[in-house]
Amino acid sequence: MNFDFDHPIARRGSGSIKFDRRPELDPFWVADMDFASAPAILDALRRRVDHGVFGYAQTHEGLNEAILDYLRERRNATVPIDHIVHLGGLVPALSLAARTCCQPGEAVLTCTPVYPPFLGIHHDATKVDLITVDHVLAETGWTFDWAALERAVTPATRVFLLCNPQNPLGKVFSQGEIQRLAEFCETHGLILVSDEIHCDLIFDESATPHFSGLNLADRFATRTITLLSPSKTWNIAGLGYAYAVIPDDSLRRKFCAARGHTLTEINALAYYAAEAAYRHGEPWRQALMAYLRQNRDTLVDFIRTRCPGLSVIPGDATYLAWLDASALEIPNPAQHFEHHAGLFLSDGAFFGWPRHIRFNFGCTRQRMLGGLEKMAAASGR
Repeated sequence: MNFDFDHPIARRGSGSIKFDRRPELDPFWVADMDFASAPAILDALRRRVDHGVFGYAQTHEGLNEAILDYLRERRNATVPIDHIVHLGGLVPALSLAARTCCQPGEAVLTCTPVYPPFLGIHHDATKVDLITVDHVLAETGWTFDWAALERAVTPATRVFLLCNPQNPLGKVFSQGEIQRLAEFCETHGLILVSDEIHCDLIFDESATPHFSGLNLADRFATRTITLLSPSKTWNIAGLGYAYAVIPDDSLRRKFCAARGHTLTEINALAYYAAEAAYRHGEPWRQALMAYLRQNRDTLVDFIRTRCPGLSVIPGDATYLAWLDASALEIPNPAQHFEHHAGLFLSDGAFFGWPRHIRFNFGCTRQRMLGGLEKMAAASGR
């Protein structure tokens, strides 16, 4: 089956955060793609819409079966259905983890640069602190600074927030790295919260296979919360569906109790979109990854040959490129490219690393190249 990722879809005026928040700019910022969702998802949504009733919804048997099949076949994990907590998104799940595990005066720990909500969810719990440690670049790519983590962790630290694959670095951490991190958490009494929302966006799964928190040894199960969603991969984030896998009954009960009355109901359409993605979306995903891989390679070559002052390390995953603009010697690269190129890019400061920018290449190649040309023209200014 052929899928056309080169077909442009007009998004301005559709209520899109990406395009309508700053309509005067060319947007390559927030992590959603410009591609229509998989035909199988659109068909499932049409069937659900044709039913005509959109009352309060709950998970149905088809979705539960699709999730369990996906976890077994794609994540190599056999999970009882009662270990799953359905959610309206992963950011609320990060917040819930902090509220579940932390008391006033305690702390969460994470590594930067990282998806900005990681750096803010501690505010959702009362008087909880944030500790950050920078990722470091080794011969094998980005990794953890183990010595710095040991220096940073405190007796009051309760949670480690992991992003794997890593946003914005695009790093897929190895089995050895995740196992060592789990041992670090065990030694220091931390709950490991693993956000794996990008795990189906890996360019070469044979070279950099995803090792999930669900694949850790059984002894770690009492201290892991694994967060998953089809939303980023199949471009259905706006429908609002994710889930947590929490093997430990006590931890799962505390997590659910922390929700209180603060989270809205999951909408009826989201459940059916998620089921269709997992049951029938694999051919589309494979075609998407081939297209994104060529986009990534084109972008890396362009940055290295046409954009003086910018550097990039090819990511293992995601449709997000992390660009180092330190050599430009300007205080705010995102503002520079906004003012001189009309581009809307993600400011690295929000990820914990100023003088960097994140570029979303989940779009048609023609549009991506148009944005890169504007960036090249402004790089020397």
